[in-house]
Amino acid sequence: MRKLNPLFIGLSAVMLGIAPWIINAAPYESTMGLVQKVFYFHFPAAILFLVASLICGVASAMFLFGKKASADGWAIAAAELGLVFGSLTLVTGPLWARKAWGVWWVWDPRLTSSLLLFMIFSAYLLLRRYGGPGSDKLGAGMALFGMANVPFIYVSVNVWRTLHPQTSVVPTLPTDMGVPLWFCFAAFSMLFAALLNLRARLEHQRARVEALYLAEDEA
Repeated sequence: MRKLNPLFIGLSAVMLGIAPWIINAAPYESTMGLVQKVFYFHFPAAILFLVASLICGVASAMFLFGKKASADGWAIAAAELGLVFGSLTLVTGPLWARKAWGVWWVWDPRLTSSLLLFMIFSAYLLLRRYGGPGSDKLGAGMALFGMANVPFIYVSVNVWRTLHPQTSVVPTLPTDMGVPLWFCFAAFSMLFAALLNLRARLEHQRARVEALYLAEDEA
């Protein structure tokens, strides 16, 4: 995976660089017009926000129950990326909503649960940074709670009546809208994978250095 990082970052940079032209060529949505094109960035960011939360939760479970120390590095990396892509989601969403719905924010189930997930992983990282001894295990428990929120966010639009469209809308998009969407999703996904790998590697190296310092102090 390490050798693929430069390739993924390079491809992602090129694809994101030409994405505005591809998005510009896509047709306008009949009711929302130009502002709908925020969707081509909002959707990939939102999906990767949920993916990061799942990775953080699974890695935390491996650390907490499987006693795999290296999994903790992946959990921290995923949590940080979750905040990055969660921020993109919570910024692009209201920009779109203001034009499409006439308001910046509504407390519908998907928006509220997405904000809750963002706050959970903000608290997770604050705990890991300032919590002291035992914060790794307590943080892992928080990550599991956050992961449990992911399916709720995804299915909420199908269970409750909300302003968000149902999950069945994306697979039925016409080709001239679907191609730009999945093009942007691929670009974001490669960037996500590379950053996740690099950040986890950095965290593993930090943990090894810290272990060496502790061993030296004990000696």
